[in-house]
Amino acid sequence: MRIGIMGGTFNPIHLGHLILAENAYRQLDLDVVWFMPSGKPPHKPNTEILPNEDRVHMVELAIEGTPYFELSLLEIDRQGITYTVDTLEYLTKTRPEDQFFFLAGADSLYQFETWREPARILSMCHFAAARRDSVIYADIEAQAAYLREKYQAEVSLINIPEIDISSSNIRERIKSGDTIHFLVPRTVEEYLAEHRSYLEELND
Repeated sequence: MRIGIMGGTFNPIHLGHLILAENAYRQLDLDVVWFMPSGKPPHKPNTEILPNEDRVHMVELAIEGTPYFELSLLEIDRQGITYTVDTLEYLTKTRPEDQFFFLAGADSLYQFETWREPARILSMCHFAAARRDSVIYADIEAQAAYLREKYQAEVSLINIPEIDISSSNIRERIKSGDTIHFLVPRTVEEYLAEHRSYLEELND
């Protein structure tokens, strides 16, 4: 199988995540996209992250009805800090017949070499980053080419519409009483409305 891995805190999941996953599914001819919420990410303090069960449930709500989107609890169930390299090592050992595509935003191409063991990551997956309309194509293609050459790796760019949505902005909008209508799936919007107290406690 050709499996896309859509990782992240999903804090909360929003339409930008779904748009990236949908375009990756079609442009990379994937069989399935796994949405894989991180358990304890290395770069974010716990005070900024919603409880695991809430993030997981919102992913379930967001992908419900799309047969080629699936939830993976691999990183949620792992103890300690979750690193991409460990996830891919486990997957390639337990599913050697499958091909994995790690899906990420455009900024990840520039930050990638700060990740733990970037060479090993690229040896175990095809890295696919979103290319937004506002990013100069020559610049991002040059960065992708740099990673391809340095690591002898498969690095692709995914074309997606310009959608300026972030989880942090959604949290701030909820705290300030602004609408998040059409920024997240309707079911996720309803869930957040019911659990607003979680968001109000973050970063206090």
